[in-house]
Amino acid sequence: MTGSTDNKPLHFNLFNNGSGHHEASWRLPGSYPTANLDVEYFEKMAQLAESVMFDSVFLADHVSLDGASRRPSGRIDPLTLLTAVARATSRIGLIATASTSYNDPFNVARRFASLDLISGGRVGWNIVTTPGDASARNFGLDSQPSHFERYQRAEEFVSVAEKLWDSWEDDAVIADPEAGVWADESKIHTIDHRGRFFSVRGPLNLPRSPQGHPVLVQAGSSDDGKEFAARHAEAVFTAQHTLADGQAFYADLKRRIKLAGRDPDGVKILPGIVPVIGSTEAEAAALDARLDELILAESGRDRLAKQLSLDPARLPLDEPLPDDLPTEDDIEGDKSRFTLIVELALREKLTVRELVGRLGSGRGHRTFAGTPEQVADMIEQWAREGAADGFNIMPATLPSGFELFVEHVVPILRSRGLIRTKYEGTTLREHYGLPRPRSQYAAARAASAE
Repeated sequence: MTGSTDNKPLHFNLFNNGSGHHEASWRLPGSYPTANLDVEYFEKMAQLAESVMFDSVFLADHVSLDGASRRPSGRIDPLTLLTAVARATSRIGLIATASTSYNDPFNVARRFASLDLISGGRVGWNIVTTPGDASARNFGLDSQPSHFERYQRAEEFVSVAEKLWDSWEDDAVIADPEAGVWADESKIHTIDHRGRFFSVRGPLNLPRSPQGHPVLVQAGSSDDGKEFAARHAEAVFTAQHTLADGQAFYADLKRRIKLAGRDPDGVKILPGIVPVIGSTEAEAAALDARLDELILAESGRDRLAKQLSLDPARLPLDEPLPDDLPTEDDIEGDKSRFTLIVELALREKLTVRELVGRLGSGRGHRTFAGTPEQVADMIEQWAREGAADGFNIMPATLPSGFELFVEHVVPILRSRGLIRTKYEGTTLREHYGLPRPRSQYAAARAASAE
């Protein structure tokens, strides 16, 4: 496939996951097994992504520890870590995960607004509802709330956060020493929210941040997740294995966004891809195979059993998945990931061992081993054929995999006009071509004055 230099640039996000997205990457010679604990490492990776004009870097988060003996575990709080990254960079966006199930809106709204101020308007919030009983038990619950209830709570949570971000109008701060007036309190508003899950008086104890609201990002692909994204998301991270699946998800979500009364072009869909890059196909395939050989199959099988709500004893490594699996309706955890795993296993007739290997390379995201030209071709095909507005780049190995992507894939993308050559703006909203939301209280004031 040959690209065109007049193609519209795509959006690119670096998903930094410590030593890499392949679960065995830390076992390779020359790897960095404790990367997830090194602030300077995250700063340098963000600087590298910024040097090739990526839109953003993203840090995921979990609020429970799912075993630490067999792979790198433990992570610095992403908002704390991105505060350091903000000071080491100047343009690249900074996206962090925060749970709506195990936080309160005031604290989350304040923390994201603070980082938006610190970074000069470069922050995004990846909104998650956090499945899993292990997480629930860290917050005083015996088990996770139902999938439906978690999304109901998320709906109200985001509404409260938006009210808090709007509670200071843009021109509320006067800071006039001669007059002795620091702020116009008529432009600072209590929100007086009372709902099913939250009662919040407000206002936020922080003036309105440069972007007004952080960019809202979402990653759930269940029906509840897609409906939530259609109403709120401005960027969506998704996991799709095939071009056909990517096209179907893209068309479905854009349709839902339009039905929700929003502009489909205003929501950027970024599938995750896990590139394994070699100078030849054979070299890439050999690295991919070597990584898979290093997976600890029994450990992977135990995690798979949790995702499928099965006893590990029901998953012999060299047999296919059992016929009597639960349905997605039976799953209260991550419904969309459950369906992706089962469909992958059935479509490709995988044994449990083979399925563990496929999931170990990117937890269900599209893994692609090939030359830089082939990686660029895949990116261009998905974008041209209606499956993506950009990509969540998830290198199998870090930092080496991203260094290879920057050195060898980015120049090809640039020659095809598929990645920007300079930043046109300074905020994440500007990178994504998104408007700055007006304070709802300022809008009400203007309407009442007419």
